[in-house]
Amino acid sequence: MGSDTSSRWWRKSDLWEVASVLLLSQAVSFILALLNFTSSLTANLGANLPVTLGLLGYLALTLIYGSILLYKRHELIVVSPSFTLSLKLDYICIPWYWYALLAFFDVQGNYLFNSAYYFSSITSVALLDSCTVGWVILFTWIFLGTKYSLLQFLGAAVCGVGLCLVLLSDAGVGGGGGSNPLLGDMLVIGGTLFFALSNVGEEFCVKKNCQLEVLAMLGVFGMFFSIIEITIFERKNLEAVAWSTELILTLVGYTVGFFIFYSLTSFILKTSGSTLFNLSLLTADMWAVIIRIFFYEQKVDWLYYVSFLIVGVGLFIYSKSEKNPIPNPSPESENGNQNPRYQLVHEQGTETLSGSP
Repeated sequence: MGSDTSSRWWRKSDLWEVASVLLLSQAVSFILALLNFTSSLTANLGANLPVTLGLLGYLALTLIYGSILLYKRHELIVVSPSFTLSLKLDYICIPWYWYALLAFFDVQGNYLFNSAYYFSSITSVALLDSCTVGWVILFTWIFLGTKYSLLQFLGAAVCGVGLCLVLLSDAGVGGGGGSNPLLGDMLVIGGTLFFALSNVGEEFCVKKNCQLEVLAMLGVFGMFFSIIEITIFERKNLEAVAWSTELILTLVGYTVGFFIFYSLTSFILKTSGSTLFNLSLLTADMWAVIIRIFFYEQKVDWLYYVSFLIVGVGLFIYSKSEKNPIPNPSPESENGNQNPRYQLVHEQGTETLSGSP
């Protein structure tokens, strides 16, 4: 009896919930650093393929999650047609054009980020990626009605000060590396805007519908927009690529990392929201510095270390707020009732659900 009580307390402990989310976020942060590294390595190998990199990742999402989604829906129709009706009632139907808009934002973000590696260093790209936090706070407040405390705004502002030092270094004070650092920085900042829109849109979708459908539709429409942009802008670059074993392995590594990153991202966005998710990704900067030192044998300017410290202080201030940003409660979650849209559907429960009124 005592063990049951203690295990129940452990499951409900806020400390355990926060620790599990942070650990998972750090795993995603490490994968993000690897994605930055493989994208930068592709640029160093002479392959100017920013859209193609994303296309391979969206293809993986489409093949895997699309196949699972089609299999489950086919099974539901054959086994219990009434269950399909209950499933439609439990989940809000998101129009296809919202998924298309979400994928468009995501494709543009990937394109701008991958393009930035041709002009700026991996460290600058990773640090300026933190600008996404500011955009996410703004968009979640406007579109999702998320409430933030003054301490959280202060923490985000301090992070912004740290990012300004990166721009100062790349302007010539420290020399961030790359053929055109300032242009690369501008591309990254534009990419953060699109990624913020994508993150906020994905957070809304995964909290209104099942993650399986969101990832599958993101893959389908992401692949669609990527093919169009490759046909218009990147076809000549593909024809000029000097293929090698190292380049192919780099593309494969990027695709695997892309798939894992998006799979874990959807779960974190559903459980903790896009603001905390992007704040947790700030630690990817540390991995970027390690990669730059050991793989590129480049020196890191002292301003980068100062920016690390300032960004870390900003993250600490944000996390020390009394509460994490909490969206306004939805009508479905009032009166203490659990929102059925947030529950995962298990195949074993088809008979029970189909028989429910």
